[in-house]
Amino acid sequence: MKVEVLGSGCKKCVATAERITEVGQALNAEVTVEKVTDAEKIMRYQVMSTPGVAIDGKLVHSGSVPSREDIEGWLKGAA
Repeated sequence: MKVEVLGSGCKKCVATAERITEVGQALNAEVTVEKVTDAEKIMRYQVMSTPGVAIDGKLVHSGSVPSREDIEGWLKGAA
């Protein structure tokens, strides 16, 4: 699955990408994490507060670093 972390590249965005990668590895999930910093692409998802997270083109979170539990739910649900 493709996971996009939407944001400027701030500390929260980096932490979000790292956490998603870690949880994906722990679950043995096939996850490709892409950092999206292009403002136009971010606005297409209507993200007003970063970091945002989109899985396979669907926005699932925005505004904070998601918890490990949330990430596990998304990755298990999308598998």
